Amino acid sequence: MLKVASFDIVFQEIPGEVTLALNLSNCPCHCPGCHSPHLAEDIGEEVNEELLDDLTGRYKGLITCVAFMGGDAEPEEVAKRAEYLKVGGLKTAWYSGRMNMPKDEKAFDYVKLGPYIEALGGLKSEKTNQRLYKREDDSWIDITSVFWKKNLAS
Repeated sequence: MLKVASFDIVFQEIPGEVTLALNLSNCPCHCPGCHSPHLAEDIGEEVNEELLDDLTGRYKGLITCVAFMGGDAEPEEVAKRAEYLKVGGLKTAWYSGRMNMPKDEKAFDYVKLGPYIEALGGLKSEKTNQRLYKREDDSWIDITSVFWKKNLAS
């Protein structure tokens, strides 16, 4: 069962989107150096249509995307929830520790792939093994380099 342990409105996870990030529990990856090790536990509230309606209704007009952060133990369930949200007009994203595109990839507008490897860093590191892809028509475009742009003010 998909469970959300916490959620937040974020601006950096999906470039150009105001995103409702759902932090899913029961993560099977156990990446060394994980920034959210508590998400390996079975905690939180079930992610069902009622919860999704409540959260997206609460932030209607403010968010443009919903990102599922985790859910690797139940990829088909993540895709079902994403498909439900797309009917409502929201973009969908999945941050996965997996190495391959999900079977139900058409449910998503963005997919982040790759386990966290502490020595390589996350998406902001040019050494990262992780990749963020954006769907354009029927293709996936690697947009990871967007995270590497230098701050011109510094």
